[in-house]
Amino acid sequence: MLFAAGAAALAAPLSGRAFAASRSGPLVEHTTVADLDGGRYVDLSSGAAAVASLTTGTVLVTFRTTSHNEAMTLISASDPGDPSSNLTLNLQGGALRFSVRRQGALLVDFTTRTRYDDGRRHTAAVTVDSTGTRLHAGGRAVFDTATRPFFGSVPGLTSLTLGANLDSDHPGGEWFFTGVIERAAVWGRVLDQGELVAQCPRPVVADHGRISTILNSNTPATWVFTGDSITHGALHTNGWRSYPEHWTERVRWELGKPKNRDFVIDSGVSGATSAELVATFGERVTAFSPKVVSIMIGTNDIATSGLGLEAYRANLTSLVASVRALPGTPIPVLQAPNPVDPARWPGRTALSDYARVMGEVAAQRNAVFVDHYNDWLTGNGGQVPLSLLSDGLHPNERGHHRIALKMIKDLQIFDTGSRVCTLSLP
Repeated sequence: MLFAAGAAALAAPLSGRAFAASRSGPLVEHTTVADLDGGRYVDLSSGAAAVASLTTGTVLVTFRTTSHNEAMTLISASDPGDPSSNLTLNLQGGALRFSVRRQGALLVDFTTRTRYDDGRRHTAAVTVDSTGTRLHAGGRAVFDTATRPFFGSVPGLTSLTLGANLDSDHPGGEWFFTGVIERAAVWGRVLDQGELVAQCPRPVVADHGRISTILNSNTPATWVFTGDSITHGALHTNGWRSYPEHWTERVRWELGKPKNRDFVIDSGVSGATSAELVATFGERVTAFSPKVVSIMIGTNDIATSGLGLEAYRANLTSLVASVRALPGTPIPVLQAPNPVDPARWPGRTALSDYARVMGEVAAQRNAVFVDHYNDWLTGNGGQVPLSLLSDGLHPNERGHHRIALKMIKDLQIFDTGSRVCTLSLP
Protein backbone atom coordinates (compact mmCIF):
# COMPACT_ATOMS: atom_id res chain seq x y z
CA MET A 1 0.00 0.00 0.00
CA LEU A 2 2.90 2.35 0.77
CA PHE A 3 3.94 4.27 -2.34
CA ALA A 4 6.87 6.38 -1.18
CA ALA A 5 8.64 7.14 2.07
CA GLY A 6 10.96 9.91 3.17
CA ALA A 7 9.85 12.18 0.35
CA ALA A 8 9.08 15.15 2.56
CA ALA A 9 11.63 17.93 2.56
CA LEU A 10 11.51 20.02 5.73
CA ALA A 11 11.60 23.79 5.22
CA ALA A 12 12.53 23.38 1.54
CA PRO A 13 10.75 25.63 -0.99
CA LEU A 14 9.85 24.22 -4.41
CA SER A 15 12.57 24.72 -6.98
CA GLY A 16 12.00 27.84 -9.06
CA ARG A 17 9.81 29.60 -6.46
CA ALA A 18 11.48 32.32 -4.43
CA PHE A 19 10.26 33.63 -1.09
CA ALA A 20 11.34 36.79 0.69
CA ALA A 21 13.62 36.15 3.62
CA SER A 22 10.89 37.27 6.02
CA ARG A 23 8.48 34.72 4.59
CA SER A 24 9.30 31.27 5.87
CA GLY A 25 9.03 28.31 3.54
CA PRO A 26 6.98 25.17 4.13
CA LEU A 27 7.59 23.00 7.18
CA VAL A 28 6.80 19.93 5.11
CA GLU A 29 6.88 19.70 1.33
CA HIS A 30 6.56 16.85 -1.16
CA THR A 31 7.47 17.61 -4.77
CA THR A 32 7.86 14.14 -6.28
CA VAL A 33 4.89 13.41 -8.55
CA ALA A 34 2.82 10.54 -7.12
CA ASP A 35 0.71 8.55 -9.59
CA LEU A 36 -1.77 6.78 -7.33
CA ASP A 37 -4.04 3.93 -8.37
CA GLY A 38 -6.57 3.86 -5.55
CA GLY A 39 -4.64 1.37 -3.43
CA ARG A 40 -1.41 3.13 -2.51
CA TYR A 41 -0.40 6.24 -0.63
CA VAL A 42 2.63 8.44 0.08
CA ASP A 43 3.99 8.36 3.64
CA LEU A 44 5.18 11.76 4.89
CA SER A 45 5.09 10.81 8.56
CA SER A 46 8.70 11.88 9.05
CA GLY A 47 7.34 15.42 8.89
CA ALA A 48 4.32 14.90 11.17
CA ALA A 49 6.05 16.29 14.25
CA ALA A 50 6.81 19.54 12.43
CA VAL A 51 3.11 20.27 11.87
CA ALA A 52 1.31 18.47 14.71
CA SER A 53 1.13 21.48 17.02
CA LEU A 54 0.08 24.09 14.42
CA THR A 55 -2.92 26.24 15.28
CA THR A 56 -2.55 28.50 12.26
CA GLY A 57 -1.06 27.93 8.84
CA THR A 58 -1.62 26.70 5.30
CA VAL A 59 -2.09 23.26 3.73
CA LEU A 60 -1.80 23.04 -0.06
CA VAL A 61 -2.09 20.19 -2.60
CA THR A 62 -1.84 20.21 -6.41
CA PHE A 63 -3.60 17.22 -7.97
CA ARG A 64 -5.41 15.74 -10.96
CA THR A 65 -8.00 12.98 -10.68
CA THR A 66 -8.38 10.00 -13.01
CA SER A 67 -11.55 8.58 -11.44
CA HIS A 68 -14.77 9.63 -9.71
CA ASN A 69 -14.41 7.73 -6.44
CA GLU A 70 -16.85 8.84 -3.76
CA ALA A 71 -14.12 9.67 -1.22
CA MET A 72 -10.48 10.40 -2.09
CA THR A 73 -7.86 11.76 0.31
CA LEU A 74 -5.51 14.50 -0.78
CA ILE A 75 -3.63 14.89 2.52
CA SER A 76 -4.37 13.59 6.00
CA ALA A 77 -2.72 13.81 9.42
CA SER A 78 -4.00 11.25 11.89
CA ASP A 79 -3.50 9.35 15.11
CA PRO A 80 -3.09 5.83 13.69
CA GLY A 81 -3.95 4.34 17.07
CA ASP A 82 -7.37 6.00 17.21
CA PRO A 83 -10.37 5.20 14.96
CA SER A 84 -11.36 8.79 14.31
CA SER A 85 -8.77 11.46 15.13
CA ASN A 86 -7.54 13.24 12.01
CA LEU A 87 -7.25 16.38 9.92
CA THR A 88 -8.12 15.62 6.31
CA LEU A 89 -8.44 17.51 3.04
CA ASN A 90 -10.14 15.23 0.54
CA LEU A 91 -12.57 14.99 -2.35
CA GLN A 92 -16.10 13.91 -1.47
CA GLY A 93 -18.07 13.12 -4.61
CA GLY A 94 -15.68 15.44 -6.43
CA ALA A 95 -16.24 18.31 -4.00
CA LEU A 96 -13.51 19.61 -1.70
CA ARG A 97 -14.01 18.59 1.91
CA PHE A 98 -12.02 19.72 4.93
CA SER A 99 -12.62 18.06 8.28
CA VAL A 100 -10.97 17.82 11.70
CA ARG A 101 -12.04 15.05 14.10
CA ARG A 102 -10.95 14.36 17.66
CA GLN A 103 -11.95 10.97 19.03
CA GLY A 104 -15.00 10.89 16.81
CA ALA A 105 -16.13 14.45 17.50
CA LEU A 106 -16.23 16.69 14.42
CA LEU A 107 -14.55 20.00 15.19
CA VAL A 108 -15.00 21.31 11.66
CA ASP A 109 -16.48 19.68 8.59
CA PHE A 110 -17.49 21.42 5.39
CA THR A 111 -17.87 20.39 1.77
CA THR A 112 -18.04 22.66 -1.27
CA ARG A 113 -20.73 22.49 -3.92
CA THR A 114 -18.10 23.16 -6.56
CA ARG A 115 -16.34 20.03 -7.83
CA TYR A 116 -12.79 19.19 -8.82
CA ASP A 117 -12.71 15.57 -10.04
CA ASP A 118 -12.78 16.56 -13.72
CA GLY A 119 -9.34 15.30 -14.70
CA ARG A 120 -7.90 18.80 -14.85
CA ARG A 121 -5.06 20.11 -12.69
CA HIS A 122 -6.27 21.85 -9.54
CA THR A 123 -4.58 23.34 -6.49
CA ALA A 124 -6.55 23.26 -3.24
CA ALA A 125 -5.44 25.06 -0.10
CA VAL A 126 -6.75 25.51 3.44
CA THR A 127 -5.70 28.51 5.52
CA VAL A 128 -6.46 28.87 9.22
CA ASP A 129 -5.88 31.96 11.31
CA SER A 130 -7.52 33.80 14.21
CA THR A 131 -10.46 34.85 12.00
CA GLY A 132 -11.42 31.37 10.84
CA THR A 133 -10.84 28.80 8.10
CA ARG A 134 -10.77 29.43 4.36
CA LEU A 135 -10.74 26.93 1.52
CA HIS A 136 -9.08 28.00 -1.72
CA ALA A 137 -9.09 26.55 -5.25
CA GLY A 138 -6.90 27.82 -8.03
CA GLY A 139 -5.48 30.42 -5.66
CA ARG A 140 -8.88 31.94 -4.85
CA ALA A 141 -11.02 31.61 -1.74
CA VAL A 142 -14.17 29.57 -2.39
CA PHE A 143 -15.50 28.97 1.14
CA ASP A 144 -14.93 30.25 4.66
CA THR A 145 -16.15 29.56 8.18
CA ALA A 146 -15.50 31.20 11.53
CA THR A 147 -14.46 27.90 13.14
CA ARG A 148 -10.72 27.29 13.13
CA PRO A 149 -9.55 23.85 14.32
CA PHE A 150 -6.19 22.85 12.85
CA PHE A 151 -3.48 20.25 13.43
CA GLY A 152 -2.97 21.34 17.05
CA SER A 153 -6.63 20.61 17.83
CA VAL A 154 -6.02 16.87 17.58
CA PRO A 155 -3.50 15.27 19.97
CA GLY A 156 -1.41 12.31 18.87
CA LEU A 157 -0.96 13.14 15.19
CA THR A 158 1.98 10.99 14.13
CA SER A 159 0.84 9.88 10.68
CA LEU A 160 0.97 12.24 7.68
CA THR A 161 -0.05 10.79 4.33
CA LEU A 162 -0.97 11.73 0.78
CA GLY A 163 -3.66 9.70 -0.96
CA ALA A 164 -5.13 7.91 2.09
CA ASN A 165 -6.10 8.28 5.74
CA LEU A 166 -4.78 5.86 8.39
CA ASP A 167 -6.43 5.01 11.71
CA SER A 168 -6.84 2.03 14.02
CA ASP A 169 -9.85 0.75 12.09
CA HIS A 170 -8.04 1.12 8.77
CA PRO A 171 -4.30 0.55 9.41
CA GLY A 172 -3.79 -0.15 5.71
CA GLY A 173 -5.54 3.04 4.68
CA GLU A 174 -8.95 4.29 3.60
CA TRP A 175 -10.36 6.91 1.20
CA PHE A 176 -7.68 6.15 -1.39
CA PHE A 177 -6.93 8.69 -4.11
CA THR A 178 -6.89 7.75 -7.78
CA GLY A 179 -4.95 10.15 -9.95
CA VAL A 180 -1.83 12.29 -9.71
CA ILE A 181 -0.71 14.34 -6.71
CA GLU A 182 1.99 16.67 -7.99
CA ARG A 183 2.83 18.52 -4.83
CA ALA A 184 1.81 18.95 -1.21
CA ALA A 185 3.07 21.42 1.39
CA VAL A 186 2.28 22.69 4.88
CA TRP A 187 3.31 26.10 6.18
CA GLY A 188 3.26 27.36 9.75
CA ARG A 189 1.85 30.66 8.52
CA VAL A 190 -1.04 31.83 6.37
CA LEU A 191 -0.03 32.48 2.77
CA ASP A 192 -1.40 35.74 1.40
CA GLN A 193 -3.44 36.02 -1.80
CA GLY A 194 -0.44 36.67 -4.03
CA GLU A 195 1.47 33.73 -2.60
CA LEU A 196 -1.50 31.38 -3.03
CA VAL A 197 -1.85 32.36 -6.69
CA ALA A 198 1.91 31.92 -7.20
CA GLN A 199 1.69 28.37 -5.81
CA CYS A 200 -0.85 27.34 -8.49
CA PRO A 201 0.31 25.92 -11.83
CA ARG A 202 -3.19 26.74 -13.13
CA PRO A 203 -4.54 29.74 -11.21
CA VAL A 204 -8.03 31.04 -11.90
CA VAL A 205 -9.12 34.65 -12.22
CA ALA A 206 -10.44 36.30 -9.08
CA ASP A 207 -13.99 36.44 -10.48
CA HIS A 208 -14.00 32.65 -10.88
CA GLY A 209 -13.29 32.35 -7.18
CA ARG A 210 -16.04 34.85 -6.38
CA ILE A 211 -18.55 32.79 -8.37
CA SER A 212 -17.43 29.65 -6.54
CA THR A 213 -17.96 31.46 -3.24
CA ILE A 214 -21.52 32.34 -4.30
CA LEU A 215 -22.21 28.75 -5.31
CA ASN A 216 -20.78 27.40 -2.04
CA SER A 217 -22.52 29.97 0.14
CA ASN A 218 -26.03 29.67 1.52
CA THR A 219 -26.55 33.38 0.86
CA PRO A 220 -29.00 33.82 -2.06
CA ALA A 221 -27.87 35.48 -5.27
CA THR A 222 -29.53 36.81 -8.42
CA TRP A 223 -28.09 35.68 -11.76
CA VAL A 224 -28.91 37.66 -14.91
CA PHE A 225 -28.46 36.08 -18.33
CA THR A 226 -28.58 38.65 -21.11
CA GLY A 227 -27.88 38.59 -24.81
CA ASP A 228 -29.77 38.01 -28.05
CA SER A 229 -32.20 35.35 -29.30
CA ILE A 230 -29.82 32.54 -28.34
CA THR A 231 -30.07 33.56 -24.69
CA HIS A 232 -33.79 34.29 -25.08
CA GLY A 233 -34.14 30.63 -26.10
CA ALA A 234 -37.51 30.96 -27.83
CA LEU A 235 -38.85 28.82 -30.72
CA HIS A 236 -35.68 26.92 -31.61
CA THR A 237 -35.64 24.95 -28.35
CA ASN A 238 -38.75 23.10 -29.56
CA GLY A 239 -40.39 23.21 -26.14
CA TRP A 240 -37.28 22.02 -24.27
CA ARG A 241 -35.28 24.10 -21.81
CA SER A 242 -32.94 26.89 -22.89
CA TYR A 243 -29.45 27.11 -21.40
CA PRO A 244 -30.49 29.69 -18.74
CA GLU A 245 -33.29 27.32 -17.73
CA HIS A 246 -30.87 24.40 -17.39
CA TRP A 247 -28.68 26.62 -15.21
CA THR A 248 -31.75 27.49 -13.13
CA GLU A 249 -32.48 23.82 -12.44
CA ARG A 250 -28.86 23.05 -11.60
CA VAL A 251 -28.35 26.00 -9.24
CA ARG A 252 -31.80 26.60 -7.75
CA TRP A 253 -32.64 22.95 -7.15
CA GLU A 254 -29.88 20.40 -7.58
CA LEU A 255 -27.15 22.18 -5.60
CA GLY A 256 -29.34 22.20 -2.51
CA LYS A 257 -28.99 25.86 -1.66
CA PRO A 258 -31.47 26.68 1.13
CA LYS A 259 -35.04 27.54 0.14
CA ASN A 260 -34.14 27.79 -3.57
CA ARG A 261 -33.72 31.56 -3.19
CA ASP A 262 -31.12 32.04 -5.93
CA PHE A 263 -33.05 33.71 -8.76
CA VAL A 264 -32.14 33.36 -12.44
CA ILE A 265 -33.44 36.04 -14.84
CA ASP A 266 -33.28 35.79 -18.63
CA SER A 267 -33.26 39.24 -20.25
CA GLY A 268 -32.13 38.06 -23.68
CA VAL A 269 -33.84 39.87 -26.57
CA SER A 270 -34.08 38.52 -30.11
CA GLY A 271 -32.07 40.56 -32.57
CA ALA A 272 -29.98 42.30 -29.92
CA THR A 273 -26.47 43.53 -30.60
CA SER A 274 -23.72 44.61 -28.24
CA ALA A 275 -24.55 48.27 -29.00
CA GLU A 276 -28.21 47.72 -28.18
CA LEU A 277 -27.26 45.98 -24.94
CA VAL A 278 -25.06 48.93 -23.94
CA ALA A 279 -27.95 51.32 -24.67
CA THR A 280 -30.52 49.29 -22.69
CA PHE A 281 -28.22 48.13 -19.89
CA GLY A 282 -30.38 49.74 -17.21
CA GLU A 283 -33.55 47.82 -18.03
CA ARG A 284 -31.87 44.55 -18.95
CA VAL A 285 -29.28 44.30 -16.17
CA THR A 286 -29.32 47.08 -13.56
CA ALA A 287 -33.03 46.70 -12.79
CA PHE A 288 -32.51 43.21 -11.36
CA SER A 289 -29.74 43.99 -8.80
CA PRO A 290 -27.64 41.01 -9.94
CA LYS A 291 -24.71 39.29 -8.28
CA VAL A 292 -23.59 37.62 -11.54
CA VAL A 293 -24.25 38.79 -15.12
CA SER A 294 -23.79 36.42 -18.06
CA ILE A 295 -23.37 38.11 -21.45
CA MET A 296 -23.60 36.16 -24.70
CA ILE A 297 -23.66 38.54 -27.67
CA GLY A 298 -22.13 38.95 -31.13
CA THR A 299 -24.16 36.80 -33.52
CA ASN A 300 -26.08 39.86 -34.73
CA ASP A 301 -23.15 42.28 -34.52
CA ILE A 302 -21.45 40.57 -37.42
CA ALA A 303 -24.46 41.24 -39.65
CA THR A 304 -25.08 44.84 -38.51
CA SER A 305 -23.56 47.78 -40.35
CA GLY A 306 -21.21 49.83 -38.23
CA LEU A 307 -20.62 47.07 -35.65
CA GLY A 308 -17.25 45.76 -36.70
CA LEU A 309 -14.74 44.06 -34.44
CA GLU A 310 -13.40 47.23 -32.82
CA ALA A 311 -16.88 48.55 -32.01
CA TYR A 312 -17.70 45.10 -30.62
CA ARG A 313 -14.55 45.17 -28.51
CA ALA A 314 -15.39 48.61 -27.16
CA ASN A 315 -18.96 47.59 -26.34
CA LEU A 316 -17.84 44.46 -24.49
CA THR A 317 -15.30 46.47 -22.53
CA SER A 318 -18.04 48.94 -21.63
CA LEU A 319 -20.41 46.16 -20.57
CA VAL A 320 -17.83 44.55 -18.27
CA ALA A 321 -17.11 47.92 -16.67
CA SER A 322 -20.83 48.66 -16.29
CA VAL A 323 -21.47 45.35 -14.57
CA ARG A 324 -18.65 45.88 -12.10
CA ALA A 325 -19.75 49.45 -11.41
CA LEU A 326 -23.15 48.32 -10.11
CA PRO A 327 -23.80 48.19 -6.33
CA GLY A 328 -22.12 45.17 -4.79
CA THR A 329 -19.68 44.87 -7.71
CA PRO A 330 -21.43 42.04 -9.61
CA ILE A 331 -19.39 39.52 -11.56
CA PRO A 332 -19.44 39.56 -15.38
CA VAL A 333 -19.24 36.28 -17.30
CA LEU A 334 -18.55 36.55 -21.04
CA GLN A 335 -19.89 33.70 -23.15
CA ALA A 336 -18.80 33.35 -26.77
CA PRO A 337 -21.54 32.75 -29.35
CA ASN A 338 -21.77 29.33 -30.96
CA PRO A 339 -20.57 28.74 -34.55
CA VAL A 340 -23.10 28.68 -37.40
CA ASP A 341 -23.62 26.58 -40.54
CA PRO A 342 -21.44 28.28 -43.19
CA ALA A 343 -23.59 26.91 -46.03
CA ARG A 344 -26.77 28.52 -44.69
CA TRP A 345 -25.24 31.64 -43.11
CA PRO A 346 -22.19 32.57 -45.23
CA GLY A 347 -22.34 36.18 -43.98
CA ARG A 348 -21.67 35.10 -40.39
CA THR A 349 -18.82 32.65 -40.82
CA ALA A 350 -16.36 35.18 -39.36
CA LEU A 351 -17.97 34.75 -35.93
CA SER A 352 -14.68 33.13 -34.93
CA ASP A 353 -13.19 36.64 -34.90
CA TYR A 354 -15.91 37.84 -32.55
CA ALA A 355 -15.32 34.88 -30.23
CA ARG A 356 -11.60 35.68 -30.33
CA VAL A 357 -12.19 39.34 -29.46
CA MET A 358 -14.47 38.37 -26.59
CA GLY A 359 -11.72 36.11 -25.24
CA GLU A 360 -9.22 38.95 -25.54
CA VAL A 361 -11.51 41.36 -23.67
CA ALA A 362 -12.03 38.75 -20.95
CA ALA A 363 -8.27 38.27 -20.58
CA GLN A 364 -7.60 42.02 -20.54
CA ARG A 365 -10.33 42.66 -17.98
CA ASN A 366 -9.71 39.53 -15.88
CA ALA A 367 -13.22 38.29 -16.53
CA VAL A 368 -14.51 34.74 -16.69
CA PHE A 369 -14.75 33.54 -20.31
CA VAL A 370 -16.79 30.54 -21.46
CA ASP A 371 -15.74 29.70 -25.02
CA HIS A 372 -18.66 27.90 -26.67
CA TYR A 373 -17.41 28.67 -30.17
CA ASN A 374 -14.24 26.61 -29.91
CA ASP A 375 -15.88 24.05 -27.61
CA TRP A 376 -18.36 23.16 -30.33
CA LEU A 377 -15.65 22.87 -32.98
CA THR A 378 -13.12 20.90 -30.95
CA GLY A 379 -15.86 18.52 -29.88
CA ASN A 380 -16.70 17.81 -33.53
CA GLY A 381 -13.36 17.43 -35.25
CA GLY A 382 -13.12 21.11 -36.18
CA GLN A 383 -16.46 21.11 -38.01
CA VAL A 384 -19.65 22.93 -37.05
CA PRO A 385 -21.89 20.35 -35.32
CA LEU A 386 -25.08 20.81 -37.34
CA SER A 387 -26.97 18.43 -35.04
CA LEU A 388 -26.84 21.14 -32.35
CA LEU A 389 -28.48 23.77 -34.56
CA SER A 390 -32.12 24.38 -35.44
CA ASP A 391 -31.82 26.59 -38.51
CA GLY A 392 -28.07 26.53 -38.91
CA LEU A 393 -27.68 29.51 -36.56
CA HIS A 394 -29.83 29.13 -33.45
CA PRO A 395 -29.05 26.23 -31.09
CA ASN A 396 -31.77 23.64 -30.83
CA GLU A 397 -32.59 21.79 -27.60
CA ARG A 398 -29.36 19.77 -27.89
CA GLY A 399 -27.34 22.91 -28.55
CA HIS A 400 -28.78 24.66 -25.51
CA HIS A 401 -27.93 21.68 -23.32
CA ARG A 402 -24.39 21.70 -24.73
CA ILE A 403 -24.06 25.42 -23.85
CA ALA A 404 -25.34 24.75 -20.33
CA LEU A 405 -22.92 21.84 -19.86
CA LYS A 406 -19.93 23.94 -20.91
CA MET A 407 -20.88 26.63 -18.43
CA ILE A 408 -21.52 24.06 -15.71
CA LYS A 409 -18.14 22.42 -16.29
CA ASP A 410 -16.18 25.67 -16.51
CA LEU A 411 -17.74 26.92 -13.26
CA GLN A 412 -17.00 23.62 -11.49
CA ILE A 413 -20.48 22.27 -10.74
CA PHE A 414 -20.60 19.25 -13.05
CA ASP A 415 -21.83 16.11 -11.31
CA THR A 416 -22.46 12.69 -12.81
CA GLY A 417 -25.36 12.31 -10.38
CA SER A 418 -27.11 15.41 -11.73
CA ARG A 419 -30.12 15.05 -14.00
CA VAL A 420 -29.20 18.28 -15.73
CA CYS A 421 -25.63 17.16 -16.35
CA THR A 422 -26.61 13.73 -17.62
CA LEU A 423 -29.75 14.67 -19.53
CA SER A 424 -30.13 12.62 -22.71
CA LEU A 425 -32.07 14.28 -25.51
CA PRO A 426 -33.68 12.17 -28.26
